[in-house]
Amino acid sequence: MKTDIFVAWCGQKNTQNLIDQLRQSQSVASIFVLAPQAVQVKATDVIEVEELYSTQCMKAIAERTQSEYALLLLQNSQLGIGQFAIERLLQLAENSDATMLYADYYEQKEAVFAAHPVITYQEGSLRDDFNFGPAQLYRADVLKTFEAAVTADWKHAGYYALRLLASRMGELLRVPELLFTMTETDTRKSGEKQFDYVTSSARERQIELEQACTVHLQKIGAFLKPDFQQVDFADGFPVEASVVIPVRNRIKTIKDAVDSVLSQECNFPFNLIIVDNHSTDGTTELLQSYKDERLIHVVPERNDLGIGGCWNEAVFHSQCGRFAIQLDSDDLYYDDTTLQQVVDTFHKEQCAMVIGSYQMCNFKLEEIPPGLIDHKEWTPENGPNNALRINGLGAPRAFYTPIFREIRIPNTSYGEDYAMGLAISRHWKIGRIYKPIYRCRRWEDNSDASLDIAKQNAHNQYKDALRTFELKARMKKLQ
Repeated sequence: MKTDIFVAWCGQKNTQNLIDQLRQSQSVASIFVLAPQAVQVKATDVIEVEELYSTQCMKAIAERTQSEYALLLLQNSQLGIGQFAIERLLQLAENSDATMLYADYYEQKEAVFAAHPVITYQEGSLRDDFNFGPAQLYRADVLKTFEAAVTADWKHAGYYALRLLASRMGELLRVPELLFTMTETDTRKSGEKQFDYVTSSARERQIELEQACTVHLQKIGAFLKPDFQQVDFADGFPVEASVVIPVRNRIKTIKDAVDSVLSQECNFPFNLIIVDNHSTDGTTELLQSYKDERLIHVVPERNDLGIGGCWNEAVFHSQCGRFAIQLDSDDLYYDDTTLQQVVDTFHKEQCAMVIGSYQMCNFKLEEIPPGLIDHKEWTPENGPNNALRINGLGAPRAFYTPIFREIRIPNTSYGEDYAMGLAISRHWKIGRIYKPIYRCRRWEDNSDASLDIAKQNAHNQYKDALRTFELKARMKKLQ
């Protein structure tokens, strides 16, 4: 049993070194180098491709695959092959009949050598940035099916479409063994990487990925048409809107957040419900010093609440208004018109949720890259479907209180708002504001500023689980 191998060009020295390693395995049938131009590599065929993840490249791989399997090494960085790694993948592929296998790996970053486990693929693992590690072993029939079935000429979404096809044809299985070593050249912290997908230069790529994901959802029976339930706003609330701030130990920022709320200019009454989750750094005393009757300071009796649980405390509070509007304890509203714009959008669009756009800034409120985050992938026609591909929906988030109370938000401190947004988008319209109405402050105390691999994996595993449950709910609804 053998495999053909397809290697991304990563410079003369690194590419030749990788090929020399691969040649030591008797399980290797043929090796091809994928390069943007003609290159010279010893005893190896070169395939010229303009874009590594394009439809053109995937079809070129399919055409040249003659073995039962194809191993794709598409990370254009230095790569090491573990002991009998290829043989191990082939053995497990044959035993499992998986459509694709991927594995854990070692990562070398700035002279630090560490294990980098990946996570298990789920039905809802639709993120286009899912980390499969540096190597993926595909069954040849998946590639041949792709060659015949995919007609779109994508520059960026070819590989994404291939792995979605593989998931429809069978299982994508993780091998929890460290089979490869990859040199990581992107040494930024996790908090600096997470907004790469919304930069202006990434927009063309995002559009293609949206198209590929839409095709996938249509084929599995989970695609939602913009056929929303009517939202009729009820009366009987103490105020029109309540701003909700969950907080724990944010003495450095909570005053800015509170003042940005109390300075809002609106043609309706509003209040501010702060759920103080047992702060110990002076936050509680600072909040108690405010004499504004619009500020409702709640210290929950429970000691097991995450951010989502604090949200439930606020929205189920007797003083919660018709609309509940989010503000994180280290962020601010953009100016004194934010609340008015959000409430106006609710009434204009008759929607169950409103999502705004935010400006990235540092602790001093100076704008930082990538600047405005407006989630343009959210369109009235396809937003609920695109929501399954990305990891967040934007800010600030605002909810029609009765629908929030009907669904209830998960008692977690990560992804809780995403879960609520997905559930709402299954039935009701979500309104959008594409200009900045919120300032998102990035600093060292952000909960996602610098996460280790275990925490990143836990976050991604949870959001994939949310998408899995949402996919099943949508397929059930559409039966």
